[in-house]
Formats: sequence, C-alpha cells, structure tokens
Amino acid sequence: MSQQGYVASPPYSQAQPGMGGYQSGFGSGPAQPLYGHYGGPPQAFTAPPTGMMKSPVSSAAGMPPPPVSSQYNPNVQQNGAHPQRYPAPPAVSAAYGQPQHSPYNSMASSGPPAPQQLTNQMSAMNLGSYASGPMQSPPPPTSSGAQQPFQTSPPAAMGQPQMPPGPQSPQVPQQMPPPMSPPQSPPANMPMAGPPLAGPQMAGPQMAGPQMGGPQMGGPQMGGSPMGGMGRPFPGPPPPGPGGFQQPGPGAVGPPGYPQQAGQFGGPMAGPQPGMPGAFPGAPAALAGPPQKKLDPDSIPSIIQVIEDDQVQRGGQVFSTNIRGQVPPLVTTDFTAQDQGNASPRFIRCTTYSLPCTADLAKQCQVPLASIIKPFASLPKNETPLYVVNHGETGPIRCNRCKAYMCPYMQFMDGGRRYQCGFCNCVNEVPVFYFQHLDHMGRRVDFYERPELSLGSYEFAATLDYCKNNKPPNPPAYIFMIDVSYNNIKSGLVKLICDELKTLLEKLPREEAADSSAIKVGFVTYNKILHFYNVKSALAQPQMMVVSDTAEMFVPLLDGFLVNYHDSRAVIYNLLDQIPDMFADTNESETVFAPVIQAGVEAFKAAECSGKLFIFHSSMPTAEAPGKLKNRDDKKLVNTEKEKTLFQPQKGVYEQLSKDCVAQGCCVDLFLFPSQYVDMATMADVPSHTGGSVYKYNNFQVETDGEHFLRDLRKDVQKSIGFDAIMRVRTSTGFRATDFFGAIHMNNTTDIEMAAVDCDKAVTVEFKHDDTLNEETGALMQCALLYTTISGQRRLRIHNLSLNCSSQLSELYKSCETDSLINFFAKTAYRAILNQPLKNVREILVNQTAHMLACYRKNCASPSAASQLILPDAMKVFPVYMNSLMKTAPLVGSTELSTDDRAHQRLSVMAMGVEDTQLLLYPRLIPLHNMDISSEALPAPVRCSEERLADSGMFLLENGNSMFLWLGQASPPDLIQSIFNLPSLAHLQGHMSALPELDNPMSKKVRSIISGRLEKRPNSMKLLIVRQRDKPEMMFRQFLVEDKGLHGGASYMDFLCYVHREIRQLLT
Repeated sequence: MSQQGYVASPPYSQAQPGMGGYQSGFGSGPAQPLYGHYGGPPQAFTAPPTGMMKSPVSSAAGMPPPPVSSQYNPNVQQNGAHPQRYPAPPAVSAAYGQPQHSPYNSMASSGPPAPQQLTNQMSAMNLGSYASGPMQSPPPPTSSGAQQPFQTSPPAAMGQPQMPPGPQSPQVPQQMPPPMSPPQSPPANMPMAGPPLAGPQMAGPQMAGPQMGGPQMGGPQMGGSPMGGMGRPFPGPPPPGPGGFQQPGPGAVGPPGYPQQAGQFGGPMAGPQPGMPGAFPGAPAALAGPPQKKLDPDSIPSIIQVIEDDQVQRGGQVFSTNIRGQVPPLVTTDFTAQDQGNASPRFIRCTTYSLPCTADLAKQCQVPLASIIKPFASLPKNETPLYVVNHGETGPIRCNRCKAYMCPYMQFMDGGRRYQCGFCNCVNEVPVFYFQHLDHMGRRVDFYERPELSLGSYEFAATLDYCKNNKPPNPPAYIFMIDVSYNNIKSGLVKLICDELKTLLEKLPREEAADSSAIKVGFVTYNKILHFYNVKSALAQPQMMVVSDTAEMFVPLLDGFLVNYHDSRAVIYNLLDQIPDMFADTNESETVFAPVIQAGVEAFKAAECSGKLFIFHSSMPTAEAPGKLKNRDDKKLVNTEKEKTLFQPQKGVYEQLSKDCVAQGCCVDLFLFPSQYVDMATMADVPSHTGGSVYKYNNFQVETDGEHFLRDLRKDVQKSIGFDAIMRVRTSTGFRATDFFGAIHMNNTTDIEMAAVDCDKAVTVEFKHDDTLNEETGALMQCALLYTTISGQRRLRIHNLSLNCSSQLSELYKSCETDSLINFFAKTAYRAILNQPLKNVREILVNQTAHMLACYRKNCASPSAASQLILPDAMKVFPVYMNSLMKTAPLVGSTELSTDDRAHQRLSVMAMGVEDTQLLLYPRLIPLHNMDISSEALPAPVRCSEERLADSGMFLLENGNSMFLWLGQASPPDLIQSIFNLPSLAHLQGHMSALPELDNPMSKKVRSIISGRLEKRPNSMKLLIVRQRDKPEMMFRQFLVEDKGLHGGASYMDFLCYVHREIRQLLT
C-alpha cells in the first residue's frame, strides 16, 4: 500500500481549523488544541501568510496546528457564497458559490445554464472505478450501460483483499477497454475547448488559488509543487491510460432528467463559461471528440445495492463480538449479535473500527473518530438480555486510579492476586472475596461464570454510594399534563387523550417478573392557571386544586397527587371521564408553559423521585407568566448571517428549567398540536436537554391525525427507559472523548447527564488523540451509565468496546462505517448552525467530504488517471448521504420551509441513533404493485429517484417521520379496487390517512407491510396517499433524495461531479 502519508501536501496535511466538529469555526467548543479539523484552534479564519506550510509532522499531537490557511476564511464562502465575497475574477471556480457555475449557488442569482454542462463533467469524471486502477486506452464509445460501474475495492496488487465481485463492484479486468471513451490521453494534455484543469484562467482554482484571500484549502503556498506523495511511484500496476467515461464532445447534451441545477447552496448559476458550460469548474471542459452518450445513473454507486450486498453476505448470520476492531453488519442488515467480550453493535457503533495511531494521521485523513452509543437499545427476542452482577455491600470492582469498572480488558497476574487495568495500566490488588486462581493461560478459572470478565455488556447493582444523599431512590413517576385551552377542547384532543389513558395506563413499563408497574402517576390540566388532581384511592371522587399564581409555582398537595395506578384505578377513571366535560365551555385560549414544567419538577422534588412529564400543548405560551414567548419568526433572516437566531432558544427561564429538570431527574416529553408558529426552538429546549422527545402534529384533526398521535403516545409511554442517568465514557491511554451530542446536559466536560434515557436515544461521542496509540494493544473504550430502573433500583450499565489501531490509512478506510459517519456529520452540522451561517456549514461538509476521499485517493488507491473518481469501498455511498443531509430542512435556506419544522428536525436528529439517521437521509422506496403476495419477504426497495417510479405502479416511501403511498396515474383499476375498493384512481378522495380493511390478499399484504414498518420505527408515521401529478405529490418528491431538491440542492449525480472536481483540485 502506498502509505506514504501526505508528507507535505498542503491541503490535507494541515489542520483545517474550522471544519469537522465545527469547533473553532463553529462557535464554541473546546479551546484545547485538539487536532485541527475538528475542534481546531480558533485561528481558523485567518488568511495565512503565503508559503507558510508546515508538514503535519511538525505539529505535535498536542500542539495547535500551524496557522495555515484554513479552509474557511472570512472571505471565502464556498457553499453558496455571494460572489462579491470573492476577490477573485469571475472566471475562477469558487467552490460552491460563484454564480458562474456550480450548481450549488446562492439562491438568488440568474437562470440556470445550459444543460449540457453536467454531462461534460460527468463524463470527465471517468467514473471509472471505486478503487481499482483505470482501464487501458478506450475504444470508441458504445452504450453507457456497459461501462464499468465504479470498481469497488482496490486491486489485489495493492495489498488489499479483492472484493468479491458483487453487482456493485465488478472487478473489471485491467485490459478491458472501457466502452465509451474516445481514445485520449490523460486530461493534462488534452486539447481543451475551455480552461484546462487548473490552467491560468482558473487562476484561483478554488482550493488553491492565490487570489482567494485566505485560500480555502491550502492556498497559494500550494504553488505548483506536487503533493507530498504524488511524485513517487506507487507500488502496484503502472497507470494505464485514463479510462471510464469519455470526455464530452463540444456539443454534449446533459442527460435528460438532470437539467442543470440551481443549487441549494445558492441560486441558479449565471450563464455558463466558455468551454465549461456552467460546469463545476475544474472538470476537464468540453473536449473535442464525438458527441457524448447519456451518463447512466446505474453506473454510480447505489445505497440500495450496498444494503442488498451486505444483507446477502451477512444477513441471518451470527455476529460474534470476540474479535477486536471487527466491522459489524450494516444497521439495515438482519443479523444476530452474540456478545463474546465486546458490546453488540446495537449498543455502540463507530465511524471507523481502526483508529489512526497518531493525531497527524487523523488530521491528514480528516475521517472523524466517533462512536454512537445507544445505552438502552432494545434487543431482539433471540438475543440475551444483560446480566446483572451483584457484589453486595462492596459494590462493583473498579480500578483505583482511573475508576474503570471490572471488564474483559483487565489482565490478572501474580497468581490472580492482582490485576492490571487495561485503560490506565495501573496494577490493583484483587479484593479477597473476588480472588480466583488462574488457569495455564493466565485466565481466571471462573472466566465464563462472570459476565464482567467474559462479556462486553452487563449491569452492576449499585450500592448506596451511587445514590442521591446515600439513600435508595423511590420508583419513578409519570405526570400527564393536559392543555385544556379552547383549541384542544374544540378539536376533540382532550377527550381523545383522556379516553386513551384509561387503557394505556394498564401498560406502563414494568420489570420482567413484576405483575404490575411500580411507576406512580399524576394528572394536571392547565390553561392560564394549573389544576392539580387528588386521586387518592380512598376518595370516591377526584378533588381539584387550583394554582393561579404561576410566578411562584408550588404543588398544592403531596398525598394523593402521585399514586399507584392499580390502587386508584376507579378514581382515575372517574377523573378521565370528567375532564373533557369540566372544560367543555371554556373560552380561555391563552396558555402558560414554563410553570407547567416547574410544577412537575416541584412534584418530583416533594416525592423525592425522578420521572417523566407528558405535556400535551397546542399554542405559543402568551399568558403573563415566566417563560412567556413572543413571535420571533422572521423569514427575512433566511440566508443571512442572522438565520442562526431562528434555531437558538430564547435564553433565561428555559435554560434554568433544563438544569432544574436534570438535577431532579425530570424528563419532559412534549406533544405539540400547533396551528401556527410556536417557537419550537425555545419550547423544545427543555425536552432536548432532558432526554425527552418532541412530537409535532400540525393542524391536528382527530379524524385524520388521531391514530397517528395515539401510536406515538402508546410507544412513548411503554418504551423501556432509565431515569436520573449519568454517563461517562472512559478510554485507554492515547485518546479521549472530547465532544458529546444528544438529548443531554453537560455540567462539566466529562459527565453526560440525562434526566432519562430510553431505548431510542443515542449519544454521539467524538474522540481526539492526546498521544500515540499502539497497534499491539489497540484502543479501548468503556461507557458506564448509572441510572434508576423503572422499579426504583440504582444500577450501572457497562458497555465495553475494543478497536484496532493502525499506522496505515488503508486500514482506517477499510474499517469505516458510512452510516455512523453520516450520523456524526448530521449532528455536528446541526449543532454548528446555531453559531454559523448555513452557507459556511454546507461548505464545511463538502470540503470535508472531498478531503476524506482525496486522502484515500492519494494514499491508498492504485495510481490512475486524474479523471477517474476513486472511492473507498466502505465509503462509496457516502456522497449520496452527504448530499441528502445538505438538502434537509435545517440546512436548506428556503423561506418556504416552516421555521418550527426546521427547528424540530434539528433537535430530533441530535438524539438519533445510526439506523434512524440512515433511514431519514435515505428513505425506503418500496414497489408494491408487482410484489409476490404469497411471499413473507418485503419487496426489494429501489433507489430514491423519480426515474424508478412507474406510471402504472404503486410505491410506499418511508423515512421514519413520514410515510407515503404513491399511485401512478396509470394504476390498473383492479389494483385500485383491491386496495381502496374503488373502481378507479379518479374516485379516490384526498386526505385518506389509512387504507380500508378489505378481505383480499393484496389489501392484506399491503396493510401488513405498512403496519410492519410502523411497528419497527421509533416514531409513528402518518400515511399520506398521493396520486402522480396531484399537488400533494410535491411533498412526496422532496424525499426522492437522489434527485434535485425542491428547495434547492443538487441531484446525487451533480453532487458527485462536484465532489470529484473538488478532489481533483485538492490533488493537483
């Protein structure tokens, strides 16, 4: 492997201070000198003195990277910049931003350029291979279908195992000339109609041009020197001629379906430039040659194919966790995990399972090092639940120095009398009661009898030392707080909630063996004032107590407010029957909100317990009281420096409330039923810091949204959960956890506090080097979560994971997990938009994508023509996800999107695990019209693109939040008859939210697929039925993520070209 690391390659070697975790550039973040890119020192935005470019080696791990030009400097806004930001002449390629070209452009410029441009560059991309060397000199073009769809793994000669040639990765024989390319020599010496790749007129090629004040990537100093390792011969086959797609002819026409686009990151481009018709500049421009064939979308990597291949290879198998650093099956694959010393991937997934040994290597490849931890993940029935280890009075055994808990990484010595900690290497005495002899291999004789020695995940019973005030906790409580203002009474919501609670309270979560739940329940109704209910079992009728002074909130009764449901069932039934009638004639439309949460906290304080508030609320709290909000929605801020204020919560009352809630272990779940702007950013602030969830039902109507809401409520009340939790992630020497993302609260830099943590909540943790890692010992992490169970026991849940370390970048790229990477990027970007313009954030995402891929190309791939796009096998679909992320509502500057919806999505993604972000960013699109009704299996999904729809088809699309049933306008009448019991599509009424229950095989199968999807996802989804070419179809189309975005944003094909151009720019 040519692992010469980019010794002096400007664009990569240096730290890119404001990228990655978006620390420096993105507002706050640790000030310590972590390695560049993520969290790099704040010198981020200085334009460097030219020529100053140290090689990465010189900046020692802990030192701040040299102040080289950061990619982001004040006057370079790549993703959508306004042209005047650039001092450069208009012809240059300013990455995502000059109106000239790229499809990513500032929303407001002139009309789109000639469609031909895209093809030009696409073809220029030589999408020849994902990694293997390019092909020999090509013959005249033939159909594009034949052309080699990116080879995935590097050729064997490179020292990496050959991938089995799956449909996605045909290892095309080296000699086979790529069908579709006129003979040509490498682009450097091609006759170009337009500017050569980096020729004079692109004087400021984006990443490197002098003219860009603070050159984004590595600026002037890149001068002409070849990149560090570029000049030396790579081991492996000599580069044959460039292969892949032929260079376009002058008159090339863009592939239909991909008209040039107005990019999300900016407006439509201004007219094309000579020779690079509006293209992403940098791609070889239209070359002389025969006219070009349409680029085949099937030749670019497909997520569907990757998912299918993994399912074929690893589906239905047992994944044993006994090997360090093994990459688990994808989240989409059905497998069984068997814990043999490392935590199951259901609990922890990583962005890469092979960490780079040094901070310099990490900085060079810019692949973020992070894990996504879902401490309470639910396990399938065929996997063993966690064992509980109880050491009695002494409590769990821990290392004296670093306080890590006993685990499989502790090495026993001295006949079993002492052990060496795997995390800090401290040698500890084994307590007398815990002593056991060692066998001939130095392992304890009781190894397999003790979960903490042989398993990756287990629990310890905690002693009183781990409890508040050293006394055992009480069981938690659930308080239901219902807004009984005019809107909720009128819509029928209050009656719906009260009726549902009668049956739902029977199903409160309980311990495996228990007959009934230990959770206590309480009830509050409110509008401008709060009503508390005494539902003590001894009463014949519930009693109401009113608190009208919302400024000094207190709970007017202790005894009888929080009760055991089974004891007080009759009184509670009585209350739930009365509430809708009691307020039937209300005309109070104003509400309070902060005092409602405050009341919950006070109730838990008085009862000395933790718990959860279920708040059902409909409007912005405008009544005079603490936490009163005013409408601050302002569409004029979209696409300006101040847009970030739309996502920031209003400071003050709610910030303090979050702290009070976390301190008391009070989690808040908010069910919102708004009909207009409610300042979601502020109202959802407390839930998003207390391990809570926010559910939103716009313009709620019982008929169409009732079932959808009740499914959410049922899941929410019944899910497994732990309370008053505090989590810490310990690591072995050489690296440490530096940044945390989730529905969490951080009082200090290490303790992750969660008022509650349930089976769907994940915390994403970023790691940085603080020393060199050792290939022999690998890297270890231990996540310890202290929490209170639903029955009121204090427990420690431990998850351990061991990773490999390597000084070879190829190992890191081989062990990457794209789904985890995109979870990390989504969370860092969504946090970054609180402090930075969207434009910068998008730019950072694109730059980092190009960096990661360029570093692979440079250090790990066999040599090939620059015109070939080469992607690491494990990351070949990363660009699809990245492009989809940039088209999500929070990152698209569009005035058509509701501010509340954008804020809601931003907050909900922060707590998502890997499978949820994967589905959100690449929805499942399932054809139902031609499925085998007798088969149990789900029909195979197809790519998320309009091209995959058929006029006579029926497709189900779901992304975890929304679900659509799409009907082609030529749907056969018998299909419509069997599903809807209607003679034809024309008879279908709008706004159906459920399918009729018909007694025929097709109807049953479709309904069972839909209910199966709803069952599997953490949130309920409202089914929307849309007909092709009807107005509501627009909503459906925005989920076809491979196509151009409705509110701006590139198609996958355009984005790939764009990234390819960026990569070439970095490599030249």
